[in-house]
Amino acid sequence: MARWMIMAGLILLLAGIVLQFAPWLVAWFGKLPGDIRIDSGRSRVFIPITSMVVISVVLSIILNLFRR
Repeated sequence: MARWMIMAGLILLLAGIVLQFAPWLVAWFGKLPGDIRIDSGRSRVFIPITSMVVISVVLSIILNLFRR
């Protein structure tokens, strides 16, 4: 359990560093065709369907490469 917590912490740390110092690396998130954005009056709804599918596929490929 401790190993998973350390790995999760390192992943969050790396994500924070990327967002702080290189935000252009994740500027595509939410701007792909298929992402739903609804702006009306005082409310906004954002559903990043395509972006989450891309992230899921990339993470699945990376995890499968590490398991072998």
